Amino acid sequence: MFKILLLSLLSASVSFAQIAVKADLLYPMTGDLKPVKNAVVLCGPDGKIQAVGPAAEIEIPGGYQILTAKVATPGIIDAHATVGLSGILNSPKHDQEQLEKSAPIQPELRALDAYNGRDPLVKWLRDLGVTTVHTGHSPGTLISGQLMVVKTDVPSITSLKDTLIPTSAVAATLGSNALASGGKSPGTRSKAVALLRAELLKAQSYAAKISKSEAEQKDAPDPDLKLQILADILSKKTPLLINAHRHQDIAAALRLREEFGFDLILDGAAEAYLLLDEIKAAGVPVIVHPTMARPFGDLENMTFTLAAQLHEKGIPFAFQSGYEPYVPKTRVVHFEAALAAAYGLPQEIALAACTLYPAQILGLDDKIGSLQPGLHADLALFDGDPLETMTHTTHVIINGKLVSSSQK
Repeated sequence: MFKILLLSLLSASVSFAQIAVKADLLYPMTGDLKPVKNAVVLCGPDGKIQAVGPAAEIEIPGGYQILTAKVATPGIIDAHATVGLSGILNSPKHDQEQLEKSAPIQPELRALDAYNGRDPLVKWLRDLGVTTVHTGHSPGTLISGQLMVVKTDVPSITSLKDTLIPTSAVAATLGSNALASGGKSPGTRSKAVALLRAELLKAQSYAAKISKSEAEQKDAPDPDLKLQILADILSKKTPLLINAHRHQDIAAALRLREEFGFDLILDGAAEAYLLLDEIKAAGVPVIVHPTMARPFGDLENMTFTLAAQLHEKGIPFAFQSGYEPYVPKTRVVHFEAALAAAYGLPQEIALAACTLYPAQILGLDDKIGSLQPGLHADLALFDGDPLETMTHTTHVIINGKLVSSSQK
């Protein structure tokens, strides 16, 4: 009995031990993005990073669980996904919650109301080093709904505090994917943009009425979920993420942004290389389309060099797994980084585009995306180069806790 109790106490002490990571090569994603050889990261009891630097300068206190890795990076961030809404079963009746087609404009649909953190795809990504996802409703209607940012170790969202950002963006689509058939609206690109403009004008009027009622201390207009979230876009509380691939659709998104003054994130943007100067002048970030997307329709002119071209032009960008309408329903974001590196993007930049850069685009670089004291202790540990397909993820740490290990 005493031995059983002792073993239980020892097991508990190991599971709650603070973690120290020793890496042959560490990418802290700070400064010039260069890696540090023979480095140490200390994870504190509060889930934050205590110390980062060369092993010769950091003493590992007693009682720490020591993990070793050939390469360690900040936890991987997927800049746009549908995981948790689009599930592994690929069954519309069971786990396909990413697209509601009953109306073309539905910004009031919240991602967190449909999210299933226990779906096996979420664990699959977590085991591969993805610690944070920007996930929610997919492209496919003019405005399909909201996105959120959540850690991949959150099984259920019982409170808004379970997310990093409960409403991080509203997902919209311009182009063929937003068009309806059979005489339904919108049937053309002009109609789609007109519908979107009309709803934004209604939201302007709604916001003006609320401001006037507050100033005059009168009753506010009746709550309207759709107009309220659109008003949040117009006030820059929430960005509008527009999926657009053709150059004319990207141009339409830029015109809408100029007209209404909202914060725009371009999503996909296969033909962005035709409008680099315009995107640069607008100061708009791009979440690059997945390289495994099928090159036909709006994507027929896609190129694997887009990330390199955006980097050369100085346009902020990040990688995504995106929405995959066929099994297995998600991709792996650092595979996208690897393909971009193979097509001219410097390796440090490729890694930054799935760690630091998405954190910056989402306004979370004070919490995640790099390894600095005080930031969340989210790390991915590898047995080789993270951008090589033969490399394995050995350990994953979220908020200072070991959440995945391939080593028995």
